[in-house]
Parts: sequence; structure tokens; C-alpha cells
Amino acid sequence: MRVTFLGTSGAVPTTERAPSAVFCNREGERYLFDCGEGTQRQMMRFGTGFSVSHLFVTHLHGDHVLGIPGLVQTWDFNDREEPLAIHAPPGSRKHVESLLHAGGHQPGFPIRVNEVSPGNVALDGEDFEVRAFRTEHRTRSVGWALVEDDRRGRFDRERAEELGVPVGPKFGRLHDGEAVELDDGRVVEPEQVVGEPRPGRKLVYTGDTRPVNSTAEVAQDADLLIHEATFASDEAARARSTGHTTGREAGELAQQVGVRRLALTHISSRYAGDASEIASEAARAFDGESFVAHDGLEVEVTYPDE
Repeated sequence: MRVTFLGTSGAVPTTERAPSAVFCNREGERYLFDCGEGTQRQMMRFGTGFSVSHLFVTHLHGDHVLGIPGLVQTWDFNDREEPLAIHAPPGSRKHVESLLHAGGHQPGFPIRVNEVSPGNVALDGEDFEVRAFRTEHRTRSVGWALVEDDRRGRFDRERAEELGVPVGPKFGRLHDGEAVELDDGRVVEPEQVVGEPRPGRKLVYTGDTRPVNSTAEVAQDADLLIHEATFASDEAARARSTGHTTGREAGELAQQVGVRRLALTHISSRYAGDASEIASEAARAFDGESFVAHDGLEVEVTYPDE
């Protein structure tokens, strides 16, 4: 699973940071979280490709959605035929559809706009899901959590051979959870040669929000938490009044729930030249790895046991 930060600025873009957009390539499937102005150019610039199947929108403020019309029209110019699903907070369908038809444009490929309430699953994959969770901003908003199912335990080949299981198809059947019978009539059960299930990966993206318990609940033990950190603590009052988070608050939340890595994004333009204060605040509050993301940064999300 590879995450590419396409836009890491707050509401106002800078020469170094574009508005919000995060690209995720999971096992060849490509997802986009938010789509601020200029996202399509960032996709070209950082080589992510355009083959997005699902777009997850946190809320309808312009710095998170104004890239949608241009990207959709470019897909049309490129003769896209594959359907696109856009998942967004409750009550946002008509507004998203107005973006799709900006300037009288009629998309030439199927687009489904799906309103998703906090706690509900937007995408139910074969071995993972993407679900919405409640966030607290100045408008209806959600965050998104990509959560993989547990993986099968490790197969103990040495133990299997000790039990007399011949090398071959019976190894696979045991690893798939099926008991096998040996030539001498003995039965070997999967639990004799397969370890405990291993956790999958968890990626959590908040969008714009205050630090809230619902984020803490869904981000428990996350492998990567992408949390907004619009301000440093010297602007804590402004963060509260505008529905945002400081670097220190993001670090404290990450520490509380034991995430493995914390990526800080949605950085206010007032820190355009130097976001080190935000980074330092988070690092003082969080014992794990934390960093301020920048446009073009690629992060591999590894399994917890790797």
C-alpha cells in the first residue's frame, strides 16, 4: 500500500503546497481522498496515474473538491469508460453533482455519488473496507478509514513435515483452514501448523476536523494516521474557532491511541516557509514516528508485523 500526498496545504495554496488530495495505491487499486484544485496536475507531476476507481470526499469546502470538475473533464478527454464512485457526507449529493456538470459538462462515463453516514461502509472489498467516521468541522464532514481484514497466520512448514504432511497441495489446503488426511489415516488440523491470524493494515485520513473521540476510536493502532494540523499552538484559539487542529493536539491524539506513524497535513499558508514548529509540537506529544507531509511525498504502509 503506497500513499502519495498530492496536496498538503490548508485552505489557501502556496507555491510549495497544493490544496488537499491524498492518493492511495493498494494492491493495484487506486483511490483518491479529497480532490482540491489542481489535483490532476499533481497526479501527472508525481506519477500516480489517473486510474482512480473511488473518490472519497471528506467535506465540500472548495480546497477539498474544486479539482473534481477538471479531473472529470480530463477523464472524458481521455475517453474513459470505467465507472467512478464518489463517496461523500450525507446531504452532499446535489452539490457534488453540480461540480460534475460545471460549465454544462455531461460526463461520458458512469459516475455514482454515494452519501455515506459516519459508521457506515462506503466500499466493501474482498479483504478490506473503507468506512466513514464522524469528524468535527464547520460543515457536514466525515473522515475515512481503510481497514484490511486479518490475514492468515504463518504456515509452519517444518512442523508440517514433522507431522508427515507431504510437500504439495496439502500444504495449501492446511493454510486455507482445511484439515487433511495422511496416507496412514491420521488427520492433521490447520491449527497444528498455522499460527494465529495476523492483522491487516489500517490507514486513517481525517480531512479537516477538531481532534475528536470518533477519530481516536477508529484510529486505534493505525499503521498510518493522516491527521490535519493546520496550526501550531500559538494559534490554538483560531484552531478551535475554525474547526481545525494544532500539531500538539494531533500528536496527543496519536499518542492516546497508539498509532504507528502520524502524518500531519493541511498546513496553513502562514507556515509556508517553515512548518517545523508544527512538526516539533507533534513530536513532543507523540512517541512514535511523526512528520509534516509535503507535496509529492510517498509513504509505504507496511503490515504491523513487518
